[in-house]
Amino acid sequence: MSLEPRRGSLLVIFLTVLIDLLGFGIVLPLLPIYAAQFEPHPTGIQLGALMASFSAMQFLFAPLWGRISDRIGRRPVIMVGLFASLICYLLFGWATVRKSLVLLFVSRIGAGMAGATISTAQAYIADTTSVEGRAKGMALVGMAFGIGFTFGPLLGYLAVPDGQSDPGPMPGVMAAVLSGVAFVLAWFLLPESLNPESDQRPRRLFDLQAIRSATALPSIGSLVLAVFVSVFAFSMFEPTLGLLVKGETDPPVFEFSFRQVCLTFAYVGFVLAIVQGGVVRRVAGRVAEGHLAAGGAAAEVLGFAGLAVAADQGSIAWLFASLTVLVSGFAFITPSLNGLISRRTDPRNQGSILGLAQSASALARILGPAIGIPMLMAMPKLPLFVGAATMAVGCTLIVIAASKGHDFEDASEGEASSISP
Repeated sequence: MSLEPRRGSLLVIFLTVLIDLLGFGIVLPLLPIYAAQFEPHPTGIQLGALMASFSAMQFLFAPLWGRISDRIGRRPVIMVGLFASLICYLLFGWATVRKSLVLLFVSRIGAGMAGATISTAQAYIADTTSVEGRAKGMALVGMAFGIGFTFGPLLGYLAVPDGQSDPGPMPGVMAAVLSGVAFVLAWFLLPESLNPESDQRPRRLFDLQAIRSATALPSIGSLVLAVFVSVFAFSMFEPTLGLLVKGETDPPVFEFSFRQVCLTFAYVGFVLAIVQGGVVRRVAGRVAEGHLAAGGAAAEVLGFAGLAVAADQGSIAWLFASLTVLVSGFAFITPSLNGLISRRTDPRNQGSILGLAQSASALARILGPAIGIPMLMAMPKLPLFVGAATMAVGCTLIVIAASKGHDFEDASEGEASSISP
């Protein structure tokens, strides 16, 4: 492989993904509020479907984009995704002017298709890094997500003209501008990475062999189920948070302004980035993944319970204290479970097993909003109670799975479980 694509390519792909995710972060906190105001529905089914549509399209189109990028290259697929994002964010802005729920659906479905190219960006990193440096390269995408979800809502805050009135199309326009900047950056600075030595094996949407392999290994099936449960609970929480604090429930619990909603989501992203980047990385080598994941699940149970108290009392102090605990807990769970799955899997099958875990995560992100928002409309605190109960189940699954399994390299020797340090 030529060295030319390597020079600066990781920085360019990082900036490209980051700028695009900033646009996503601008829209995410405000989307359910817009939709609830345009065409309020007492059951919240339409709103739940709207929030789930983005993840559903990503779930369906990520493998398709991957196959296309194997044939025509990573660069054109990434650029098509960025340009499509630009169009969809402009359509989002137009939908807010027309106050059309139908246009919001079209814009989010299109944005989900376009955003599914993030996996192609990961393939680009795999093409341009050595095996030894691949983990560091992949961490750039995680860093871009953290920064995007922190500073995107802050940009959304700036896009709102004042603290109280309808923000109108400006958040959508700002997101479109950012996608346009990313497109221009990729056009001029992003070289093609695909080469004859790249892994071009065909990918399947549903890998039945991966499912059979997972269920055949001790504890792997339980760990994948724990991933699903944990992501489902958090995905149920994310879209309902904006509606809860904005006062779109009956009866209203809090009455935040649009700007305050953006700041709340920025705080969530900030806590997630700080804990994952500063705390989890420091303790991961000293404390077993089983302990970290179980502790994170227990923290989420406490966080959901604290949010229920905050909603009952209308306490902003309880709200942010509980958000801190809940988000910190989630920050520990995902990397710890992925670490456990990786350690207990034959290295030759890690790609398929970790891919199965990602599929479980994607499915959870579809079902979370679709179920959580109707529950919120029925009773504001119901998603919080269900979230606490779900994470109690998740904590139990983690403890059982971690205690009965072994690292792959040690399994034949019957060494102790990795829940113990």
